[in-house]
Amino acid sequence: MRLALRTILVAFTLLALVVGGATAQGSAGIGATVDSMRDEIISWARFIHENPELGNQEFKAVELLTGVLSENGFEIELGVAGLETAFVATYNNAGGGTAVSFMAEYDALEGLGHGCGHNLIAASCVGAAIALSKNLGDTPATVIVFGCPAEETTSGKIPMAAAGLFNRADVGMQMHPGGGAIGSYTLALNLVDFSYEGKASHAASAPWEGRSALDGIMMLFNGVEYLREHVKSDTRIHGIVTNGGQAANIVPEAASARFYVRGTERPYLDSVVKRVYAIAEAAAIATETKLTISPIKQYDNVVNVPSFMSMLQATARAYFPSELPLATPGGAAASTDFGTASSTIPCVMFGLPPTPTGSPAGHSRDMVAAAITDYGLESAVIASKIMADAGLQIINDPELLATIRADWEIAKAGSN
Repeated sequence: MRLALRTILVAFTLLALVVGGATAQGSAGIGATVDSMRDEIISWARFIHENPELGNQEFKAVELLTGVLSENGFEIELGVAGLETAFVATYNNAGGGTAVSFMAEYDALEGLGHGCGHNLIAASCVGAAIALSKNLGDTPATVIVFGCPAEETTSGKIPMAAAGLFNRADVGMQMHPGGGAIGSYTLALNLVDFSYEGKASHAASAPWEGRSALDGIMMLFNGVEYLREHVKSDTRIHGIVTNGGQAANIVPEAASARFYVRGTERPYLDSVVKRVYAIAEAAAIATETKLTISPIKQYDNVVNVPSFMSMLQATARAYFPSELPLATPGGAAASTDFGTASSTIPCVMFGLPPTPTGSPAGHSRDMVAAAITDYGLESAVIASKIMADAGLQIINDPELLATIRADWEIAKAGSN
């Protein structure tokens, strides 16, 4: 099956090169380079899938990826932004120039493994970077791989952006396994912990002497339920109790909860977060408990750049056997720290389906299985071609880069 799928995809690529016009003709070198690396790209994706590592613990993945990049002439910086498993790999060609970056992710989900396909993201980003570096000729250019840990937990791109690392690049790209579209409309996010401190007492003989921290948590949850009726339909508020007390016969003196608050518009989301905080504070007043609010992380929705998306869509026609539509707003969405990167430099995220029938739900065992199938692994190879080709076009066309930059400035102003 694997050989048959490869034969079909190679045949389609050759056909596209014949009929696809100037863009496809200029892509021949990229396609051939990635084809020569196909087994390697697949082996990287397999290794990361078979060795799942949680956020900030991705030592095997980093050793593999940086080793491969170093062997191909990239200079490696390890432990950037104070993160042990974050890295920057840089290839300067002819003294350096327009800088194209690829944002690799490689962390797994606790108790699940690679249920978000980050093994495919990492492999495709490294494959694209190496292929691009080998097709620059004498053109001054810079190719960068940003190794971004802990997307699922602490979100490595947040401190990396704060450290100014993404500003080294002019643009950024990433393929995320999904339904198959160019661009990604995601939800901005705030992740917050709420902790209540009360007073312990015997829950039967002297409950009036106690002040229940758990009551504070329960009133917080109830208040959020009432709030749902009065927020926009794209708003998502969901939480869990992380500590509900130690014994049923003791008035809980400590209790806590963790909440995600999400929405498509950062300014409106900020107003919702304030309302959630107000509910939490009211619960503390009502229960005579002490409240501590601890923001954990915050990032924005992905900034979609129309000209960047359209260029990538046209590029993908040479490599993918069906048209990839441009993403449109609407419906429920997830969140990603790629939004932070896209607020720093012009970026594009696109999806390729990991199965012939589309994409399973993310964070599921079905996605874990899809991310290691022949079809899913081949999507990393195709993504390498698309991203490397797009990067070469941007390097060779200063006007295209200027258009993308101008469109990004407009899009960013409209999303914040």
